[in-house]
Amino acid sequence: MNAADLHTLTGAYALHALPEPERARFERHLADCAACAREVREFAGTATRLGLAASLVPPPAMRERVLRGITAVRQVPPDDPRRAAGGGRGAKWFARRATHLALAACVTVAAGLGGVAAWQHHEAEQARGGAERVQRQARALARVLAAPDATMTSGRIEDGGVATVVASRSQDRAAVIADARRLPADRVYQMWFDDGGVMRPAGLLGRGGTGTSAVMSGAVDGARGMGITVEPAGGSPRPTTEPVAALELPG
Repeated sequence: MNAADLHTLTGAYALHALPEPERARFERHLADCAACAREVREFAGTATRLGLAASLVPPPAMRERVLRGITAVRQVPPDDPRRAAGGGRGAKWFARRATHLALAACVTVAAGLGGVAAWQHHEAEQARGGAERVQRQARALARVLAAPDATMTSGRIEDGGVATVVASRSQDRAAVIADARRLPADRVYQMWFDDGGVMRPAGLLGRGGTGTSAVMSGAVDGARGMGITVEPAGGSPRPTTEPVAALELPG
């Protein structure tokens, strides 16, 4: 592979798709190529926003509840040949009765729909709040990635995968993008700033997976390194395990 070929690997690098020998060579190239570094940041920001996008699907329970409400109410009485033959007052009674039953069915279904609508509204509000939080996180991540002085470094995660930290000294912020082994429900990846050997909590990275990303909580300040540990769900005030990844903060 020649130097010209290296310029074509920015997208694959941003998506952690390069095998180890090519990744190491590309990172050496990246240190001296401002154009490729900028392109990698742009690709990483776009990939992150796409990964955070979510569509809302109507809950299947809504259809089931409506159908149950319809089938639970008889809209007309059963056929009765004697009533049909009687005519006159019997026919009028039948018409009134059918109207009342149909109205009752409509009221029952409407009440069921009202309950479903209220439940849907609550679910939609929760989903909207979650979507807004995701959008705020995506914007914060994009700001770090797009900073003119943003620099990045990558390293292996002990139990498999790759972690990339992007730091902007002008914004005093750093972000992490990682492909990490999925953790069980009672465990979470936690980020730390390394302040001269003292580990400062910097937020949670979630349970892992492909394209996991987060902006580290708090300012970079004088930190020259960061680490990732596996902690109980909710995080810990101090590391309780050895780091699965330790990286120097670039810049």
